[in-house]
Amino acid sequence: MPVAPSHFLLVDDNPIDLLLAQEAFHEVCPSCALTAAHSGHEALKLLKSTPLPDVILLDINMPGITGFEMLEYLKQDRRLRHIPVVMLSSSSAQRDIHEAYSLHASSYLVKSSEFATFLHQIDAFLTYWQASRVPFFRE
Repeated sequence: MPVAPSHFLLVDDNPIDLLLAQEAFHEVCPSCALTAAHSGHEALKLLKSTPLPDVILLDINMPGITGFEMLEYLKQDRRLRHIPVVMLSSSSAQRDIHEAYSLHASSYLVKSSEFATFLHQIDAFLTYWQASRVPFFRE
């Protein structure tokens, strides 16, 4: 029987976007655990020291390690490559979407600037991942 994901890691350097996502998750899925990382470096530390998340939400435009660099690292790491990565970005540029999928992102979500619409996006995201997630086998 599939296990619904309940632990999510959100990587975004924008404190306002992090706060909005935390509020949206709390409203839509209070039982879900959302861990926030403010940078790719912080996310990598978390991935080494805490239980692995079921799904990673990853912003693209971050200083230091960009979302694309982080995605590439995740998919090359044997221990982490199985984790679905959803790119959560304000960019709707086709080149960004193409790059994300070419690096094996599981999906790409353009975040809305309106909170009510963003709530619907998070609700749809959670419904999808909770309904379709299947157990994985670690190598």
